[in-house]
Amino acid sequence: MDIFSAAPHHDVLMFVIQVGILLLAARTLGEVAQRLGQPSVVGEILAGIILGPSLLSSLFPEFGNLMIPQNEVQGYLLETVSLLGAMFLMLITGLETDIKLIKRHARTAIGVSFGGITITFATGFLLGQYLPDFLVADPENRLIFELFVAVSMSISAIPVIAKVLMDLNLMRRDIGQTIIAAGMSDDTTGWILLSIVAGLASGEAVTAGTVLQIIGSVVAFMLLSFTLGRWLVRKLLIFVQDEVESTDRLLTLVVIMMFIWGAITQALNLEAVLGAFVMGILFGMMPRLPESVIHNLESVALAIFAPVFFAVAGLKVNMLNLFEPTLFLITLLVIAVATLGKVAGTYLGARVIGGKDHWSSLSFGAGLNARGAMEIIIATIGLNLGILAQDMFSIIVVMAMATSLMAPSALRWVLKRVEIGAEEEERLKKEEMEAESLIAGVHRILLPVRFRSDDLDELTIQSVEAEILELLGRESELSLTLFTVARDDNEEQCEEYLEKLSGYFNQDEIVTKVVEEQNIGDAILDEAKKDYELIVLGATERQTNLSHLFSPLIDYLTRVAPCPTLIVQGRKIDDQWSPERILVPTNGSEAAKNAVDLGLFIAKSDSRHEVSILNVVIDNYADTPYHVREFKKDNEIKIANNILGDLQQMGEAMGVKTQTVVERGESPEQAIYDFSVDNEIDLVILGTNVRPGSHRLYLGHRVETILEQSPCPVLILNT
Repeated sequence: MDIFSAAPHHDVLMFVIQVGILLLAARTLGEVAQRLGQPSVVGEILAGIILGPSLLSSLFPEFGNLMIPQNEVQGYLLETVSLLGAMFLMLITGLETDIKLIKRHARTAIGVSFGGITITFATGFLLGQYLPDFLVADPENRLIFELFVAVSMSISAIPVIAKVLMDLNLMRRDIGQTIIAAGMSDDTTGWILLSIVAGLASGEAVTAGTVLQIIGSVVAFMLLSFTLGRWLVRKLLIFVQDEVESTDRLLTLVVIMMFIWGAITQALNLEAVLGAFVMGILFGMMPRLPESVIHNLESVALAIFAPVFFAVAGLKVNMLNLFEPTLFLITLLVIAVATLGKVAGTYLGARVIGGKDHWSSLSFGAGLNARGAMEIIIATIGLNLGILAQDMFSIIVVMAMATSLMAPSALRWVLKRVEIGAEEEERLKKEEMEAESLIAGVHRILLPVRFRSDDLDELTIQSVEAEILELLGRESELSLTLFTVARDDNEEQCEEYLEKLSGYFNQDEIVTKVVEEQNIGDAILDEAKKDYELIVLGATERQTNLSHLFSPLIDYLTRVAPCPTLIVQGRKIDDQWSPERILVPTNGSEAAKNAVDLGLFIAKSDSRHEVSILNVVIDNYADTPYHVREFKKDNEIKIANNILGDLQQMGEAMGVKTQTVVERGESPEQAIYDFSVDNEIDLVILGTNVRPGSHRLYLGHRVETILEQSPCPVLILNT
């Protein structure tokens, strides 16, 4: 029998009303907080405080009977929704955890995190020893209480910190990235410590054996998660993405795995939120997970469950009690110790280990002092485990709100004194350019190949594709699917062929897939609809048939593909071929800009590579009066230089050796051919934007002439 059928009808009705009111109030006050320049979490917690015993429920007892659970069933239902909010929030936090970011700023982040954790933990533990017994739920387990206070002081709130950094336009600054990296490290360490303390709280006594047992459980869980768990997540993601057709199938998978991992941690006497956090990290490491899934999860979590969770936390706070002089002074003391410990610890870590200057070191403490969401989750766990008394829970919630409110003003004040370096400024320009990049958003690529019985060593087209994809993969995580269609019962041979072919590619993730289908084009299109961001098509042979440009299949796929296509027209190349000299012709169109974008991404992974961007001004003014001819020539040259100037900035921002050239001539295709030969170009990239119009793929006379004449491989990016 489920909880709803077991509960009286009145209890379920009260629960529905409670959640509706809490969500409405939380979202409303969250909006107000944002308009006042504060994180929305402050308003969401404040909603619960206003509705709870601190104000309305105290002034209007009948309203209090409606909002505050009156029996165990009502309380259980509300706590269940609150737990869902905490788990979804930690899942999102895990998805936003960037392991590469932590590695990039490892030294400073480790120093800041180590100092912030150790000193704040020590001062929190010391404070816990002197807090009065009435704040301890079970005075006989005083050590557990002291450890819990120490952990709660140590942790930071990534969601709140991230929101503050975004509001202040600091997310991409070196300081902002290091704060996030250190915050991620803080959170990971803090949740491990919390799991140990929570495990001890469920035991009978604190001994060396129980501590080692809990630590062993945490270590075993982490090892299991990042080995077998990562493998399982990858396999399930591939299966669901490729075989399941239901709407939002990936969203369902992520949520189910969150619950499974939460159940595992709960079974290990750890906390379900730790499982949700780790599962978020595992899915965040999968390059094939579409951004849309993360956005949908954020919508569900941040718009529904998280506001209810924070409002429920505020509902448990009784601010009236804290106005009692003793509790008021204790609250101020807790806020002061938490703030000073975090600022001093991060400052020393940044100065001693990270080697940072005074103001930069101080900024880390200003940012990481925000506790917000994570602190509320920890306080709720402490209350539910019987570690904290109600008043101590209220004190910690107030401390979380106070430190979150301090962060924006403190960061603004400190960062006025932190100078931005030339290297950082150059990096910011580069990231700004990449934010508008089509290629930067490509993570999942489909490469259809035709089964061949030839010796793979004799194939040239796949080696061109492999080189291009390897260069692209150095700058971003790529998931590559090698795909072929089996016919005449040769599925086993196709699988062996793809397995051998995969050795030519070097991506983060390579998947081989064989399907049996009579219509090859439809089979490829069906696969392409499964969240791919780019299809790579190999055009291995010159075509003389005027009814199609490359082949009937490639023409068809290029015209109707659901995502951008990259056509690779190969030429005979040697084993050492590399696109060191790349030519991208441009006429200023968006399609040509995307081609330049592709060229820069290929080149920026290797300092030996350079990109030439060519604009050809057509000289066809023979019958035009001299003064008009000269005016038009000058005007076209100015336009060409403006176009190339913007693209030159793109190249410089990405750190790529880039040259821009304006050529005059009667034939752009001839100018491109001459430039390719004179400068020994290794690769030509053309940008197009073709929509279905006829059965024949038509890219224009000039593009077709370039394809026919080019002395080197050609890439055509059709967006």
